[in-house]
Amino acid sequence: MKFKRFCDADYEAVCDFLIERNRTDRTHINWNWARFEWMYEHPEFDKDARDAIGLWLDGGRVVGAAIYDMYFGEAFCGVLPEYAALYPEILAYAYDALKDENGLAIAICDENAAEIEAAKHAGFFPINQTETIMENDLGKLRPASLPQGFTLVEPDPVKNAYELQWLFWQGFDHGEDRAEFERAEAIVPRVRKHMRTELGLATVDETGEYAAFCCLWFDEKTDYGYVEPVCTVPRHRGKGLAKALLFEALNRAKALGAKTAYVISDMPFYEKLGFRKTFRFCFYRKA
Repeated sequence: MKFKRFCDADYEAVCDFLIERNRTDRTHINWNWARFEWMYEHPEFDKDARDAIGLWLDGGRVVGAAIYDMYFGEAFCGVLPEYAALYPEILAYAYDALKDENGLAIAICDENAAEIEAAKHAGFFPINQTETIMENDLGKLRPASLPQGFTLVEPDPVKNAYELQWLFWQGFDHGEDRAEFERAEAIVPRVRKHMRTELGLATVDETGEYAAFCCLWFDEKTDYGYVEPVCTVPRHRGKGLAKALLFEALNRAKALGAKTAYVISDMPFYEKLGFRKTFRFCFYRKA
């Protein structure tokens, strides 16, 4: 068994590890390859600290990992099932290397009794913070269409970087002042290696302005899609835009081989669209 610190050359191996970890046991689905990829190119992700990510390898294959979630202070710790004995060592490394001034918090599925016991033994205690995973069976999709006056587009994350960032700025409630947006935001195209443009869908209104966006992630090595992110600009909310985009993306993923889709959320919006609460993850902190 070999330990190493992460470097960019390990990116694909980490994605493969996260795919394998969730292949048969979905109690780690809150941390999957697509969430890692979305986070890795997120503007708030501190890439300068990425060598703090710890990897455990067996013959060149990643079998365990400790990865900070956007910032130090929260981390994902996981192992392939046959290497479960490594989990306490991974927890210890994560605490030493990935904590902040408040310590370290990790999310563990309520159904994963062994990891909960190991975390408590290592000095982690439950806190009042949870994460919910919702699931949708893609065999039971319902149809949805865009309202009149809106057009479906597949934005290019490089060519349409400005339009996408302006959409996200509004859609995630930073305001609708374009001048403020342009002062605050550097326009940086985010190129994600496995993102499929046919599953990253937007709609434009009659003026050509982006009104809503939905991204679904899918890899043929899996049988599930992952929803991240979904947003609508405030003036176009309540028109069914996000619903239509999400169902279009889900149907496209289904045609590619996805059987299920997951989203980290407990919003009624998703329940109304057929998602059901499947897993709850509680956070455990060690100060």
